Amino acid sequence: MPKPPSTLRLLQDGLGDLGRSGLRSSIGWSVSWWHVVKVGALIMVLALSPSTYDRANRRALAHHVYLDTAPILPWFALLSAVISVVLIRIVLVTALSYGLSQYALQLLIRVLVLELIPLTAALFVAMQVTVPSGAALLRLHARGAFTELVQAGGDPLRHELMPRVVAGIFAVLLLAAVSCVIATGLAYAAVFGFTFGAFDGFTRAMGQIFDPGVTMILALKTLFFALAVSLIPVAAFLRGPRGGAGSAELDSLVRLFAAILVIEVVSLMGNYY
Repeated sequence: MPKPPSTLRLLQDGLGDLGRSGLRSSIGWSVSWWHVVKVGALIMVLALSPSTYDRANRRALAHHVYLDTAPILPWFALLSAVISVVLIRIVLVTALSYGLSQYALQLLIRVLVLELIPLTAALFVAMQVTVPSGAALLRLHARGAFTELVQAGGDPLRHELMPRVVAGIFAVLLLAAVSCVIATGLAYAAVFGFTFGAFDGFTRAMGQIFDPGVTMILALKTLFFALAVSLIPVAAFLRGPRGGAGSAELDSLVRLFAAILVIEVVSLMGNYY
């Protein structure tokens, strides 16, 4: 009769299987991120190359920029205005109740313009534009449209991917800029009223907030948000639906939220540490 394996041996085998599974997951995670970086580098090189913008590509780029920005801009502007009004009211009431009304404007600008609006713009564009665009690329790839394009002498990276990525970047930057202007105007009206008499004091307060370091961090954070939400869904879908379209979409969302979290944490450390 064979001797049953000992508890120690079972524990060693279980730890070995767990270690091998963790190693495979780590390698797969690293390879997939390398794929994102590689695709992003290729697309950025194409986007910065003047030879890319022939007549066909200019038409495709204009088409995607318009369709990815114009339909969502009014809705996002309205949403940001509503959120800004609510937060402004909460901050002002709280500041007045604690006798800190002199700090209300700086707190409003820091919360809305520096932190909330870039993050909201990136998530809004991801949900409305770039993730559906990645799903559309996956369907095109499954139908063999990329192969047909290559056989016809076209370049899928140049004619299909690059316009979508550039359009996503443009959408994030435009939505963030418009919403920052709206939030700043609403904050001024809430604190000082509908008068231009306090404009000098307002500009001085804005200058104290937006020093060169803070301005650079805001610009870089918004740019990296735009790059993340535009590149990661496209690169994740191009790796192929290993577990189906739903698996590819979930994978892209996980990577996207991880990248956004890292960018936000780094920007917070840069601003407040």
